[in-house]
Amino acid sequence: MTPHNHHHHPKSAPIPLIIVDGFLGCGSAVLWGKFSRFLNISSEKCENRRIIFVRVGPVSSLHDRACELYYALTGGTVDYGADHAKLHKHARYGRVNKAGMYPQWSPEQPLHFLGHSIGGSTIIKLQFLLKQRYFGPHVHPDMVLSVNTISAPFRGTQLVYILGECADAAPAVRPLSIGSLLSKWVHLVAFFSPLLPELLDLHVEARSLSFRDMSPVSLLKQLWKSDWAESHDAAPYDMTFEAADERESTLEGRAHPRTFYRSHVASLNSRLLTSSLPTSPLSSILSQPFRLLSHPISTFDYSVIQPAPSFLENDALILSSVSRSSDVVKNTSSTVYSSTLREEYKENDGIVPLFSQWHPLPCRSTQCRHFEHSKNFTLPSPDPGTWNVYHMDAANHISLAPCWTGNFQQRYFWTSLGQWLYSIDDHRHLHNSFSTDELDQYN
Repeated sequence: MTPHNHHHHPKSAPIPLIIVDGFLGCGSAVLWGKFSRFLNISSEKCENRRIIFVRVGPVSSLHDRACELYYALTGGTVDYGADHAKLHKHARYGRVNKAGMYPQWSPEQPLHFLGHSIGGSTIIKLQFLLKQRYFGPHVHPDMVLSVNTISAPFRGTQLVYILGECADAAPAVRPLSIGSLLSKWVHLVAFFSPLLPELLDLHVEARSLSFRDMSPVSLLKQLWKSDWAESHDAAPYDMTFEAADERESTLEGRAHPRTFYRSHVASLNSRLLTSSLPTSPLSSILSQPFRLLSHPISTFDYSVIQPAPSFLENDALILSSVSRSSDVVKNTSSTVYSSTLREEYKENDGIVPLFSQWHPLPCRSTQCRHFEHSKNFTLPSPDPGTWNVYHMDAANHISLAPCWTGNFQQRYFWTSLGQWLYSIDDHRHLHNSFSTDELDQYN
């Protein structure tokens, strides 16, 4: 089936699509596969859309990744900012990009962005920095024409606590946990990085972690207690609910009125196991690790997290009312939270809970529309400043990307995304219809 779309396509060249990979992602076009055929399936006589893969630090913080993304596109030396570098004790400048992948990027020549997992969160951070004029007075959030995400942990994930992050003392990591072992792997790869293939490039020049910058004794100290893993400037901490609350307190992720937003949300739960969607043998094999992780995520005890995540506040108020009026609920706080939280806090894709994949900020604090895919699904008209949330049945964290299997869900996704992007290109005059006064009021 093909999504219905009543819009014609623009006569000018399609606006390029920037793709940003997630945690430990290699940004490889080979891994992402032959999706471009479906992305451009409805291009008619238009030229195909240019696709640009940008590789950023696969374990770096959202801030560092966003800075690297900006300079990879525009060119120049990565500047993480003097205050940021001083606060997190690493060098201000990173690698030099002699030639930008899209040096003409500007408010007049914006780009579409697609991010998988924390790639989506990285794009949100980038637009937030553009709004702050972090890279200079010439930048503007208008430079991001659309944000498209797949299973992005905008509001955090309990998986980081399951794997080792201390629930009551983040960013501390529990000894001998999976997270602790991962940090040791990161340090070993970083230390030998000058000798390793580009596939293992961690973008850690600013941290001086290779054998060219640190001694074997210093490496041993990092293997014992990692300054990277147990800092506020790393991907694991950024995926905690505490870090998400810090971002939301500054309204990071607030929808920009000239940008088009679309998120793709995946869920694995009991009712989806009988789904009639066709799957390939490879897809079934790849889904098994996520099914195993899904259960501990869905049964996670939120009450152990300190400070308590902000999204629990409303549920706790409902719980207090129920507890006073009923003798049924008399168990511990952990049991109570488990019995009263809505399903979107339990359902997940094997990595990220459902509610966190929707969009930054709670629904009451942003403009959003939620859709379920069906045989008669019709693409809505592009509406800037509004999150369009698409729920996918029987899907895990990598069902759509980055591992290409050619299954039905992937073909449908890329066809639908292609039509959506062409619709935005074709209706870009809506993007420019805001008055200067309205824009100044937003900013």
